Amino acid sequence: MTITGKQRVAAPAAGATRAAVLNLALATLGFLLNFWAWALLGPLGPGIKERLGLSFAAQSLLVAVPVVVGSLGRIPVGALTDRYGARVMFPLVSLATIVPVLALAYVSSYPALIVAGFFLGIGGTAFAVGVPLVSGWHRPARRGFAIGVFGIGTGGTAIANFTTVRLADAYGSKAPFLLVAAVLAGYAVLAFLLLRDAPGRQRPAGSAMARLVGVGRLGVTWQLCFLYSVGFGGFVAFSVYLPAYLRTAYGLETADAALRTAGFVVLAVAARPIGGWLSDQLHPVPVLVWCYAGVAGFAVVQAFQPPLMPLGTIAFLGMAILLGAASGGVFALVGRVAPADKVGSVTGLVGAAGGLGGFVPPLIMGWVYGLQSSYAIGLMLLSDVALAAAVYTAVKMSGLARPRNGGHEQGPGGDADG
Repeated sequence: MTITGKQRVAAPAAGATRAAVLNLALATLGFLLNFWAWALLGPLGPGIKERLGLSFAAQSLLVAVPVVVGSLGRIPVGALTDRYGARVMFPLVSLATIVPVLALAYVSSYPALIVAGFFLGIGGTAFAVGVPLVSGWHRPARRGFAIGVFGIGTGGTAIANFTTVRLADAYGSKAPFLLVAAVLAGYAVLAFLLLRDAPGRQRPAGSAMARLVGVGRLGVTWQLCFLYSVGFGGFVAFSVYLPAYLRTAYGLETADAALRTAGFVVLAVAARPIGGWLSDQLHPVPVLVWCYAGVAGFAVVQAFQPPLMPLGTIAFLGMAILLGAASGGVFALVGRVAPADKVGSVTGLVGAAGGLGGFVPPLIMGWVYGLQSSYAIGLMLLSDVALAAAVYTAVKMSGLARPRNGGHEQGPGGDADG
């Protein structure tokens, strides 16, 4: 994709390094806390299922609703971030997420939980706020790693799995929600006081709808959507459904299943900046090909439901590392090829695809298990999709964002990087 001169913006000067680090840290913290809120229902899903007598499909729908809302919500939130900047949008998203978090502390019926979960999805849109902010503060040659570091915020899911059930058992069912609401309120104040958009940030012309239509016309947008729906979608699917899977397939207690899920999330989160760094050093395409091929292999192994120790654990942790690295690799591509004034809009669409990729598998897994009393078909489908992503990346994406004319690669920042 050719990036015109009008789309370029000067890279941050060397003197802005400290500000870049501060804003990266604040963005990562905001993403972490909003993701923590977004993932609150996952660890509680098995307990809610037992208390309300829900089917597997109903439980899957409950934990998937925040995922799909948070995913689709990234599209308008990304466009709004292009217009108003992250300094405005991060506090707004955090404050808006407090409302459903507090509601979940006091509602108990299934319809009320579905409604609260719908609005809980607002927390998932924080991703589309942070990526444009981080991209604006870092040169193209550093963006893969920087966005990978920002991706550590997905570790909010691990915090939810580590703490939600324990806090509820120790201090009452309202404790996790009241704590998260208080933390989000504190972050909203901190972000408003300290967060800054990058110098020279371009305010895009035209309406948000016109910008989204323009971004939708870019072929690379939909290619990135597919790749991210497999990488990040796989991560989201396991982070919200793995507790139920481990309880059903291996008979683990709720706390043990949540702890193991947290370990899965931690590894995936740690691998994300590694995937971004490898993409900066090499090229995103080979990184993605190996990651998707590896996920396909591990999914086949797990489809046969091997003993949890050690083979099942190895399969899940292997998928965690590769899905995390793939997520970092995809956004290394976004940082290279997205026009500077449309990073938020591109991020919104790609991020939505990733979240939707996480919405579908839990529903399929619950539906298939209800029919077959087995997860094998669902895991084999994951293997097929991951293998297709590996082949597509190798065949169709190999020329994307490569240096042109034998020279240095030029990214949306307009600077040449060696």
